[in-house]
Amino acid sequence: MQNTSVEPSRDCPLCPRLHDFIALWRQREPGWFNAPVPTFLPPEGEDAVRFLIVGLAPGLRGANRTGRPFTGDYAGDLLYETLIRFGLARGRFEARPDDSLELISTAITNAVRCVPPENKPVGAEINTCRTFLVPTLKRFKNLEAVLTLGTIAHQSTVRALGGRVAAHPFRHGGRQEIGDVTVFSSYHCSRYNTNTGRLTTEMFVSVFSEVAEFLRK
Repeated sequence: MQNTSVEPSRDCPLCPRLHDFIALWRQREPGWFNAPVPTFLPPEGEDAVRFLIVGLAPGLRGANRTGRPFTGDYAGDLLYETLIRFGLARGRFEARPDDSLELISTAITNAVRCVPPENKPVGAEINTCRTFLVPTLKRFKNLEAVLTLGTIAHQSTVRALGGRVAAHPFRHGGRQEIGDVTVFSSYHCSRYNTNTGRLTTEMFVSVFSEVAEFLRK
């Protein structure tokens, strides 16, 4: 059940740098997805979503290649393993969009839908893509909790919810109320963060434990 009105078109031209970067990779790797990556929904559709995860942007050889958020690179290994552990996903994650993985009451999206060069979107691109993040948040009428992965995703989500970044700063393990939604925050589950020890598996699991407890209430 995909509401395309809240998703960018396959050839979205709003961010010229990102559009050109994808065009380049369409030439290099025509078998890849190479387009804005849509929100990943549970099979029951958007009305079943109580929990939304917001990442930064698709990875070049991850979601940009496969077309599904956090699928095809290390960040997905940790994220989906943790979701399954807490009953927020089922099936088997095999890092491809046709595996048996299904989300449970959960959706996953990115603050920036197109892959940016060097995994670094610029401010104008983050702001422009918020025109899709705002309706994405609104499409889930039963949404109770959001988990933001990293500072950029957190700040863009706060703004999309109508909050002030100064009043809702990012911190790992944070929990804040913005309107009717509870916003949790974590360092991004990237290979860089885990390799450097900035984010350990235990730290990530701890955040999800708090989210799961909140959703059980």
